[in-house]
Amino acid sequence: MTRWPVAARLALVAVIVAVAVAVALWPRDSGAPEDGRPAPAAVSPEERAAAGLSPCPAGAEARGAGVPPGAGPLAGLTLTCLADGEPVDLGTALAGKPALLNLWAYWCAPCAQELPHLQEYARRAGDRITVLTVHSDPEEAKALGRLTGLGITLPGALDPGAALRNAVGAPAVLPISVLLRADGTVADVVVRSFTDTGDIARTVAGELGVSA
Repeated sequence: MTRWPVAARLALVAVIVAVAVAVALWPRDSGAPEDGRPAPAAVSPEERAAAGLSPCPAGAEARGAGVPPGAGPLAGLTLTCLADGEPVDLGTALAGKPALLNLWAYWCAPCAQELPHLQEYARRAGDRITVLTVHSDPEEAKALGRLTGLGITLPGALDPGAALRNAVGAPAVLPISVLLRADGTVADVVVRSFTDTGDIARTVAGELGVSA
């Protein structure tokens, strides 16, 4: 067998390493998420309108009452409103009123059981508290489809990167409900599903003092 000189072998190794590095660093723009799933389908204005969701809160009440917008751990956190596809700054939108943020996903069975109770609770509580659903998955079209199938019209936001969960230090499970005080601080992170509307009312009353 012919043996290559040491210098030739070292040169060949250098070429192989250079090629491997170039392949690893070559830019990729496949449009798919890093986990290999196809990119989520775009949602049209017609699909949003058909879902019939309530508009996301704008925080006008807080600014009118002289409460500084953007306080608490959600200050500057911007998500996408499911109703219209527009950005919503949670710190500003929720300032000045207690809030219940429900983190869920279209594939979560306990979430589907809980959402109707949340809608009924929001109806009973009226304008004393803001109830906002937060879809913690990139699949916006599937979120709208799931909400439509369940008859849920609560205002909702899309959080594909779990920014809200990370901001409040919640674990990577669903469903989760975040209870916010009027000043934007976190009163409680409820890491379980509510059993019924009364369970929600008791929990919120105990942590935020809101009756329903």
